[in-house]
Amino acid sequence: MEATGSPPHSTTAVDPSAENNATTTGLGPDCTTDIAPSAENNATPDPTVSQSISKSSSEPMQIIGSTAEPMEINDVAAGPAPESQAQPEPQPRKKRRRRKKIFTDMISSSASRLRLLRTQPKPSATGDLDDSAPGQPRKRRGPADLSKEVDIEALIAISVGFPVDSLTEEEIEATVVSQIGGAEQANYIIVRNHILARWRSNVAVWLTKDQVLESIRAEHKILVNAAYNFLLHHGYINFGVAPAIKDVKSKLFSETPKGSVIVVGAGLSGLVAARQLIFLGFKVVVLEGRARPGGRVRTKKMNGTDGSVVGAADLGGSVLTGINGNPLGVLARQLGFPLHKVRDICPLYLPNGRMVNSDVDSKVEVSFNKLLDRVCKLRQGIMEEIRSVDISLGTALEAFRRVYKVAEEPLERMLLDWHLANLEYANATLMSNLSMAFWDQDDPYEMGGDHCFIPGGNERLIRALAEDLPIFYDHPVESVRYGSDGVLVYAGGQEYRSDMVLCTVPLGVLKKGEIEFVPELPQRKKDAIERLGFGLLNKVAILFPYDFWGGEIDTFGHLTEDPNMRGEFFLFYSYSSVAGGPLLVALGLEKLLPKGIAVPDPVQAVCTRWGQDQFSYGSYSYVAIGASGDDYDILAENVADRVFFAGEATNKQYPATMHGAFLSGMREAAHIMRVAGRRSVAPAAQVNTVNYESKDLDPLFETPDLAFGSFSILFDPQSTDMESNALLRVAVGSEKSESDNIYLYGYIQRKQAIELNTLGENVKRMEMLTHNFQVRLVGRNSLCNAAESLISRVKSELELRLAV
Repeated sequence: MEATGSPPHSTTAVDPSAENNATTTGLGPDCTTDIAPSAENNATPDPTVSQSISKSSSEPMQIIGSTAEPMEINDVAAGPAPESQAQPEPQPRKKRRRRKKIFTDMISSSASRLRLLRTQPKPSATGDLDDSAPGQPRKRRGPADLSKEVDIEALIAISVGFPVDSLTEEEIEATVVSQIGGAEQANYIIVRNHILARWRSNVAVWLTKDQVLESIRAEHKILVNAAYNFLLHHGYINFGVAPAIKDVKSKLFSETPKGSVIVVGAGLSGLVAARQLIFLGFKVVVLEGRARPGGRVRTKKMNGTDGSVVGAADLGGSVLTGINGNPLGVLARQLGFPLHKVRDICPLYLPNGRMVNSDVDSKVEVSFNKLLDRVCKLRQGIMEEIRSVDISLGTALEAFRRVYKVAEEPLERMLLDWHLANLEYANATLMSNLSMAFWDQDDPYEMGGDHCFIPGGNERLIRALAEDLPIFYDHPVESVRYGSDGVLVYAGGQEYRSDMVLCTVPLGVLKKGEIEFVPELPQRKKDAIERLGFGLLNKVAILFPYDFWGGEIDTFGHLTEDPNMRGEFFLFYSYSSVAGGPLLVALGLEKLLPKGIAVPDPVQAVCTRWGQDQFSYGSYSYVAIGASGDDYDILAENVADRVFFAGEATNKQYPATMHGAFLSGMREAAHIMRVAGRRSVAPAAQVNTVNYESKDLDPLFETPDLAFGSFSILFDPQSTDMESNALLRVAVGSEKSESDNIYLYGYIQRKQAIELNTLGENVKRMEMLTHNFQVRLVGRNSLCNAAESLISRVKSELELRLAV
């Protein structure tokens, strides 16, 4: 996590209930929102100061939210907007440096090899010419053009996470080449990069293997097959929610399922894995404890009672951190969502409301970066010793600060504390909890490019990913039992059977032991769960009647004189450009802004409490003292080829990020496919075992009394009363193949069935069924005696009709 990146992208406060409470840097889980009355700050702006740009670690997933629901304070007497507002005097804008990764010097020229791989153009009077637009002069392609082309494709592959001149562990395991190293591997890498770059140039369409072969010589068909299949099955190409992509995938279903998988959790990793597994030919059911999808990604619509102002606030993950290669950026492109670049202009304000002097600001920033560099050099020199005896990053930084007498003046110390708070924010915990040795182990993998917001909130992506998936909400998983014959999952009073289970719950839930595993997880995995840290951040989103802070900035910072409070509202975010309304993540503004800025009363405020949320118990992972990046890999390991794990805390390269969660879901879908292929799993254990038990009901439901969507109804043949009972059957699975369907049953009233028919979507019907009617769907053998009696009456009626 790079400490010289772009500004942070949400206002947060680190939980003071962490182990070391000597340094309180944040807002506790039981936070409340105190909205002070409007007031003017009497401080006079200092004409000698200038704006300062914040910097932080590369952005983690900003998981900052509530328990079941965030606390809200609505319609706090919003005063009218003043006729005129004095604006702070414009200041020159100084930008902080940001380390960039430059890869071009790492890419060896492969022009000659590329010429051997690519097909030769058809002979023409003009010779070996490049394709050009009709009517345009055609240019001869030389070695320089080919070299540039292969370099660009390599850069795209690097941005997605592939190494420059070697294979990933996944590629090695997939045996994409017959021998590691050598010419075959080098050629494979060129082909892989070409396929990846070609699809990334237009992510709205399905790239076929035949289209790839048009640009690669026929003798390299084996390499094309290997690279294309790997990229397809691992979710690097042809993924997402574009209509053309979904249409092709819906037609590529397998008549013979490869097996069945229960996905625990409908967060980003769970949704992505479920979609990919269905495409790969598995039967899938998703069990979600919440009443909504998204997990730690949640968008809250805020508004006053009169509806005059509205805004969408991301209470959880909010920033696409590095758009280059980011799969979430691909989804946004496919859906036509514009992206808002988070601007790196961030004024820093003193406690008296004045902006920080730029010279002092620059001096402290340089000193802060030098402290981090010294810690880095120290650990490089004693790495072997650190592996056995780790210390906290905070201890090391403070030691160097004292030795080199950094920030001894009060103003300099306030500025240094701001940078330290920013670093703590990026890791969701106090520096006293961070491993000096490995806190930034993911730095080499950081995705480049701008940090961006999605206007309207990230829940727009979640809705697209959750569409048409078989998700059962309000089904918290209590137990996972696994063995050689499959998996049993207990959730919401029901039993589900499958070949495998994918657990995507947050690390906080695993730490709490909320899910029972039988047999227990291996000690190696339990130790990794214990070693890794799981931080807690909270924020307050406030909707105002109008934008009084100006629309030219996305962030501004606040310094405090108390080092113990450095992380409490040290940074504020303007969401006006993406929320649809004047939304700010802040508190106590009138104490911060220069004199002349009138602060109106807010109309609504939302305070998050992720620490009390039983489905997360925190925000996101970090490398704690004694832990290392290897623990992320251990957490990702499957157990007995039956229990698999995904989520940001299982992604060593991209932990604590939304795209890290996304990529882990893709990774595990491919992993499950490999395991199923090795075992040649015969789907003897069907999800919920209902397919075995429901054959006697199939003839009855061939001609249901009522059918809509995935729902079929059999009425009691002996009564037409609206209060009479009915048997409901819900089909879960593929719309293209009935043989892949899983059937669940419910015992309801006739009037409830008719009411369900009035709704237009299966999702809404399921919500009404489970929430409004409180109906629990069960397998065939779990139907109650009253339902069995109804079935007997329906069978008798059918036999009577057939006899006649």
